[in-house]
Amino acid sequence: MFFTGTRSKTAVNSAQAIAAGIAADGGLFVPESFPRITSEEFAQLAQADYRTRAEKVLSLYLTDYSPEELRHCVDGAYCGTFDNDQPAPLADIGENRRMLELWHGPTCAFKDLALQILPYLLTTALNKDASERTAVILVATSGDTGKAALAGFADVKNTRIIVFYPRDGVSDMQKLQMTTQKGNNVTVCAIEGNFDDAQSGVKAIFTDAEMRAFLADKGMEFSSANSINFGRLVPQIVYYVSAYCDLLKDGSIASGEQFNVVVPTGNFGNILAAVYAKQMGVPIKKFICASNENNVLTDFIRTGIYDRNRQFHTTESPSMDILISSNLERYLYLLSGGDAGLTAGFMDDLKTSGKYEITAEMKSQMQAEFFGGCCDDAAGRAAIAKIFRERNYLCDTHTAVALAVCDEYRKSSGDETLCVIASTASPYKFAPAVLKALTDEPLPADDFAKLEMLSGISGTPIPAALAALRGENVRHKSCIAKEIMAEFIKNSLA
Repeated sequence: MFFTGTRSKTAVNSAQAIAAGIAADGGLFVPESFPRITSEEFAQLAQADYRTRAEKVLSLYLTDYSPEELRHCVDGAYCGTFDNDQPAPLADIGENRRMLELWHGPTCAFKDLALQILPYLLTTALNKDASERTAVILVATSGDTGKAALAGFADVKNTRIIVFYPRDGVSDMQKLQMTTQKGNNVTVCAIEGNFDDAQSGVKAIFTDAEMRAFLADKGMEFSSANSINFGRLVPQIVYYVSAYCDLLKDGSIASGEQFNVVVPTGNFGNILAAVYAKQMGVPIKKFICASNENNVLTDFIRTGIYDRNRQFHTTESPSMDILISSNLERYLYLLSGGDAGLTAGFMDDLKTSGKYEITAEMKSQMQAEFFGGCCDDAAGRAAIAKIFRERNYLCDTHTAVALAVCDEYRKSSGDETLCVIASTASPYKFAPAVLKALTDEPLPADDFAKLEMLSGISGTPIPAALAALRGENVRHKSCIAKEIMAEFIKNSLA
């Protein structure tokens, strides 16, 4: 299979797409066509384990990887690294809803499902041309991607990883996870700005000719661990395929029977993976896109106008505090029927005016399969309290947004179709906000005392990966202006 850019028609194979991360013109790589999984194959996969399902999906996209290479990547990522034999299990929370729990990995967030395997996919890609280049993994994070990428790439041969995060835009636990990261090849730096500033800076650096020449002189090249890299996106498709297989296996639905997916998202990557799963044959009826107060996606789905010219809110679901949704570009390309010129035009409009409007035909198609909803922090806390009170189920602030928007969709539409809700992080990563939803008691000042308090109230264990952070030394203390990110990178690689 070949991949093309969303802004120009340049075909590359999957290894080249993963190694580069992003096209030279700033576009994103997308498959030229979508492979299909038959009903018979789904029936077989329903009886298989997660690794077998992953190998199947990856093999359909990464056709220049050998079966042995893919098995090595999958085994390295999913053998013994998750706290459950099924890395993405479904939990029944009643009312014809299932939680797709994506936080059983080493950093307690859904990014682990992709970022445990991306280092294997990337190093395999680099080895194919035997150039001995060093990949410089450049990451902008709103919290979870940073730690998951650091954990995946720490001390991986022939790689360097540099992570930028907004100084005041991640939770205390997310910040601690990143700034205590060990590894001789890792660099972490805060910026004075929000996630969009970090993301825009990273994308500009990727396409800067002077920076590319600087890296080439050092035998290096940029790649990405953000979901702009297709190697990050394709493992996310796997867990939606796997969820359908589990629903078939436990008899929740019949073969071909439709279900809805509810995804809390800011950068649009997690819900795009579900869109791609549907293209492969997963019978998804409705994509329910859940946003917090940064509701640019909600407004886009309802109006067809994407407008980032609005107030930026810092919320209790910080991984969704985003106004520029990078992966939406891939969906625009799909909606347009693969029109790279039209997609490039939208992105130019976004860059110059901060907004664009899609065609009436694209809007109609999007609204036929998407519902967009949003909620504020108070509604999110209410959703946390409600699911815990009624089902004794503890969820984090991002999952709470999805729960609230799921309720909104059902009340407005009357659609009671089974819903699979993407649960994206452990509640312990956002303990202060979760505690505020569950108790009026004053919270202790110490972060780890907050974890212990949440454990006592909920009767659930503190994740070992978070408990292990107690007493760890903060190794990364840099904080810079967003305008000098490129200079910081050069100094880090000198």
